[in-house]
Parts: sequence; structure tokens; C-alpha cells
Amino acid sequence: AVGKLSREEFRRQKDLDAARKAGTAPAELDKEGKSINPHIPQYISKAPWYLDQGGPSLAHQRRPDSEPVSTLDNWYDRGARAGPAATKYRKGACENCGAMTHKKKDCLERPRKKGARYTGKDIQADEVIQEVAAGYDAKRDRWNGYDPTEHKKITEEYAAIEAARQAMREEEIDNQTTTDLTAVKKIAKAKGGTGGGGDDFGSSDEDDADEDKYADAADAVGQKLDAKTRITVRNLRIREDTAKYLINLDPSSAYYDPKTRSMRDAPVKNVAPEDAKFAGDNFLRHTGEAMDVQKLQLFAWQSNNRGADVHLHANPTQGELLHHEFREKKEQQKETTKVGVLAKYGGEEYLAAPPKELLTGQTEEYVEYSRTGMVIKGKERVKTRSKYAEDIYINNHTSVWGSWYNATTGQWGYACCHSVIHASYCAGKAAIEAAKATSAQTLLQLPSSSDGQRTSQEESQQEESALSRKTRDDALSKRRLGEGEMSLDAKALKAAVQEERKRKSDSDAFQDERGKRSKLGGSSHDVTEEELEAYRMSRNAGMEDPMYNYKDPEDT
Repeated sequence: AVGKLSREEFRRQKDLDAARKAGTAPAELDKEGKSINPHIPQYISKAPWYLDQGGPSLAHQRRPDSEPVSTLDNWYDRGARAGPAATKYRKGACENCGAMTHKKKDCLERPRKKGARYTGKDIQADEVIQEVAAGYDAKRDRWNGYDPTEHKKITEEYAAIEAARQAMREEEIDNQTTTDLTAVKKIAKAKGGTGGGGDDFGSSDEDDADEDKYADAADAVGQKLDAKTRITVRNLRIREDTAKYLINLDPSSAYYDPKTRSMRDAPVKNVAPEDAKFAGDNFLRHTGEAMDVQKLQLFAWQSNNRGADVHLHANPTQGELLHHEFREKKEQQKETTKVGVLAKYGGEEYLAAPPKELLTGQTEEYVEYSRTGMVIKGKERVKTRSKYAEDIYINNHTSVWGSWYNATTGQWGYACCHSVIHASYCAGKAAIEAAKATSAQTLLQLPSSSDGQRTSQEESQQEESALSRKTRDDALSKRRLGEGEMSLDAKALKAAVQEERKRKSDSDAFQDERGKRSKLGGSSHDVTEEELEAYRMSRNAGMEDPMYNYKDPEDT
């Protein structure tokens, strides 16, 4: 029923369903007049909304009648024509061949110099429009429409090739002297004629059939047979040779890898490598030109990392030439550096001295290496460098920050000038002497006023310095430079910024210019508000703020 049922209609529907199940009421019929079993559940008997036929039915549960599926015999008749060809060109036909079933762009015949439209000759018949109803499997069958007679041509072609190959093999055996028993039998049959004349030499008898089998034609294990020269070549080790893993049966001796068949260490340790039967695979890797190949490979890797297009396998000649040129330049640079150092510092006579091993005849130096060639004991190891930049000196310093420690104040500084201010300018030994002169110990060691009488000149100088200091303190107490409300001149500020940039770009030339100004106009220079603001704008915040370059790690 369509729509919502009322309570009364729903009750009557339920009573009718119960009566049909009990058999007191006739079963429901579909459109075809077939009865519907009342015991079928509703979710089976009720059709979905997209298959609803407007009445009770079980058609949606039944398999639809399938259309007849085409077979392999039912396929396109290639090249079939519908009756005889026309004698006159027809309007709407192909301009090339004159057929009515296709146009000029779809024509499969050779393009004519003048088509049938203009000549009216050699008009082809119309093709048969075939409609082959192919099912799901027929459309996806890769052999659908294949003519089995085509395969016979392929078998005949391969049979002809095999017969020609057999004839060539027989001719080679006739031209060579051989001890092959099978070939001797063939020659004897060809001459004696047990199976017929010479024409039957290539017939497929029992010996020929056995020879064509792969098992008889295969080479023996460990040997390679050349049919032309009849020479046997070995490609495996001789069975009488002792295997490397049988030289020393001690389980704690050199390890043998059965997968790669390699034994890197020597199986017998107390025998010299030159006298041993087998000294290990590593001994062979470090002899001959193996080390040169490793150096060449290392050079190719390093050059590729630096941006050079060097590949050992793609272009080995280029890699060898570049490596040779690199070694020559390296030796030349080393010799130039050596000559320069000897010319500057001397000491060439000490280089001509023989080594200590030759002077004493023996040495106590013990060196122990690992399997990878790393020094374990003996020589002094090279200090490991950190990943951070080292030995970078700034602001005229000759030592790094933190190279000197002031035990009195507990501060770190520079060893070259004893400055404890980071990124300060280095003044050298003058700064060290000035720091010592102004230290507390030096001031306490100065003679007191009770040791002698002061001269009038010293007293006058002290009075003048005290007066000037008092005047300066009074001026600073009234107004501090850079504090309070400021009114800056835009033109003066722009000039001050340019002057500050000039001072930072070329400090020496700027100091000379300032020195000339001081000689001409006086020894003092008053700092203006604009110059102070320009200095604040151009200074590097990273020198004072340790968290200037800090960045939060990105969330992964």
C-alpha cells in the first residue's frame, strides 16, 4: 500500500496476513498470477523503492532472463560486401572508394590520386554492417575472433628453421674430425646407408631425437663446452684444492660466511701472508691496484658532494684524469707550503735527520688497528671537532671568548686583552696593563697621603678635576641624554644614520676623519640626541640579547 495506513486498515492487514498464514484465506497473487508464500518475511517480499512495480511481486528476487550470448563462431565477417558494386557514384558516398557505408576519413583503402567522386571508376561495394551481440566474457576474450589456421603457419615456420639448423650442425660435424660417438654414428649411417641414402641423413631417428633433447645438449657441471674448438673450460675450483673453511678447523679461528663464501681474516695467524696458502680476502683487497681503485672511488664521491660531475662507473677515464690532476696539484701545494715554512722559520737541517727507528735500531711504539683500519692503541688520536664553528676571531681579537678566566671576579673573557665584555673591541696588551693599573690590589699598593706632603701643583690639579667633575655631575643631574621626552630633527637624524653606517663600514677612515676634525675644531665632540638614536637603530641586538636567534622547534 502507498502512503501511511490508518489504525483500522493496519489492523485489518495484520488479520489478513494471519489468516493467510493459517490457511483460512487464499494466498496473495502477483501480476503473473503466481501465488506468494505468506511465510516469506517482509524484507524479502517487499521490493526496494527503486524496483517497486506498484503491486505485490517477487520479480526482484528472481534472476532476469539472460540474452543469448555469442559464441566464438559468431564474429565479424571481415571483408564481406553487401551485393555487387555500383556503377555510378552516389551522393553521400565515400569520395575515395565510392562505398555508401563510410566517409572519406574512415576509408581503409589506399588514397587515390583522383577519388571515385571525380572519376566514377572502380567503385567499391558497400560493407556489411554487422551487429555482433557479445556478452561480458566474449568482449573480454583475447582469442575471440582468432582464426586457428593462422597458428599452422607459425608451426611450419619454426619447423623450417629447426630443419635448417640441423643441416648446419651436420655439415659442421662432417668438416671437423671429432671423437663424439653420436656424430660418428651419424657419419657411419650417412656412408653405410642403413636407413637409406644421403637424403635420409637428417631424418628423425632415435639418435637424432635423443640429440635434440635438452638433457643431452646441456654442458656438464663445472665445464663449458665450445662446439667449434671442442675445448672444455673450467669455471669452478679444482676438487683437489682445500676449501678455505677447512684450512683451520678451530671454531675460534677466522669466520667463514657461507652465503657470500668469504673469509676476511687469515685462518692461520702465525704464518706470514706471503707464505700462507690462503691469507684471507682482506689481504687480497689491500694488494696490487685495489687501494688505488678505492682512492679513486673516494675522490669521485667527494667531488660529487662538492658539485663536480664525476662518476667512476659512468666515465672512468674522466675520473682517472681528474684524480691524477688533483694529486699533482696537491703535491705541488704541499711542496710550496713546505718551502714557505722553511724559508720563514728555518729548520731544514732537522728534516734531513734519519728517523729514530734507524738510529736506535728498534722502537717501543705499539700500534693496534681494528678491522676497519682505525687506530685502537698506540698513536695519539686526533681531537674530535665539534659541529659548531671554531677559532673564529672578531673585533681584532686573537683568542676566542671564554679563553681567559678572572679568578678575582669569577668572570670569563678574552685571553688576548683580558676583557670580560662579550663582543668588545680588542686593545691588546694596553688593555691588560690598564686593567692591572685599575685593579683593587694596585690601588691599595699606592702610597697614602700621610707618607709625604703634596706639592701645590698636585693640589691645584686635584681641585680643578674636582670642580670639573662637579660641574659635569650637576649638568647630568638636570638632564640625562636620551631620557625624557625628545624632539628629533628628521634631517639631522637621517644624516646621523648615514654617518653611523659609514663608521661601521670603514671604521679606520672614519677615525682618521674624526681625528682631523678634532684637530681643527677642538678635542671634544658633543653627542646629540639624533646621533644617539642613530646608534640605537643600527646596533646589533644579538650582541646583548642571548635569545636573539632562538626559534621555537616546529611541531612534528
